[in-house]
Amino acid sequence: MSPIVPEPAVHSDAWTRFPAKIRAKLWAHSSDKEMMISLSYRPKGACRPLEYKQIESRLGSAPCLPSLSSIESALKELLSADQRYTTQIAEIIRRDPSLTSRLLHLVNSVYYGLANPIKNIEEAVFFLGVRQIRQLSMVTPIIEDFQKLTTDRRFPWRQFWRHCIGTALLTRELVDLVETPEGESDYVSGLIHDVGKIVMSSVFPEHFRAIYYAQPDRGGELVEIEREVLGMDHAELGALYLKKQRLPDIFVEVAQFHHHPDAAPVPSRTVAAVEVADLMVRHTKIGDSGNYAQVPKDSWMASAGWEILFAGQTDGEQTIAVASLGRSLARIPAILECLL
Repeated sequence: MSPIVPEPAVHSDAWTRFPAKIRAKLWAHSSDKEMMISLSYRPKGACRPLEYKQIESRLGSAPCLPSLSSIESALKELLSADQRYTTQIAEIIRRDPSLTSRLLHLVNSVYYGLANPIKNIEEAVFFLGVRQIRQLSMVTPIIEDFQKLTTDRRFPWRQFWRHCIGTALLTRELVDLVETPEGESDYVSGLIHDVGKIVMSSVFPEHFRAIYYAQPDRGGELVEIEREVLGMDHAELGALYLKKQRLPDIFVEVAQFHHHPDAAPVPSRTVAAVEVADLMVRHTKIGDSGNYAQVPKDSWMASAGWEILFAGQTDGEQTIAVASLGRSLARIPAILECLL
């Protein structure tokens, strides 16, 4: 893909199709060649902002995702009750060679630090526990389904999924600190919170490239650029897509409000937890969400999500929560190495 040419040569029809604000910022940072898209590559009219009805209509071409609609029933079949015998759980796991491999890889990783390697599923189930297995069993079907939507091969999708899984793991830890989770909706919510970016890549590929390869700098507001280029940000787009898929309201709310949980119609600890987890994972630079705005250390403690989760707790209680989250965050890279 050819680089952007010097300013005197770029006043072309293609150049003028960028919104004025984006043109100014693109030119100001044009030395960052890896983040630029060739203007000559872009077909005429490809990146004009779309109206809501146009976006909604084009979403009709996006495929359904069977794993999301059936995930709860699949989990109940796999691990309907913690009282199942280890041998019964192990027998079910053996039916999935990919899951078997990932379980053994994880339990033998430095994360657990076992003196002797674990070689059979029964022992792995014992060390990992039902919750960890339940979460691992969700990762592959969901990612495989979503990968069918990712048509842009230049975007770092593997790193994107590291970010999403890290957010899911930390979302569960955050919810654990304030209530007893029911089911796995909090974990799945963290896993799919950025679904709008995947859908944008699939249904609006030219807009996606204009946004994610031509971000004016690595510190701007991504959602503002999305709204200006596409006409809708990834949060609203993801919520619209999940609603069309008739998924539970909590997934739709997380997709739409994970950057502003205080804007949700009803305060939700799950939505709040996803915002905080997303900020912490981005600060630690675990994976790549495609959002290059810097997240200062401890900024999540001033977020709306933190307030929703920990309002009413003493400074001492919040200090304990921060320490616990720090330990969980430090463990995530080792877990991810075993999953992706």
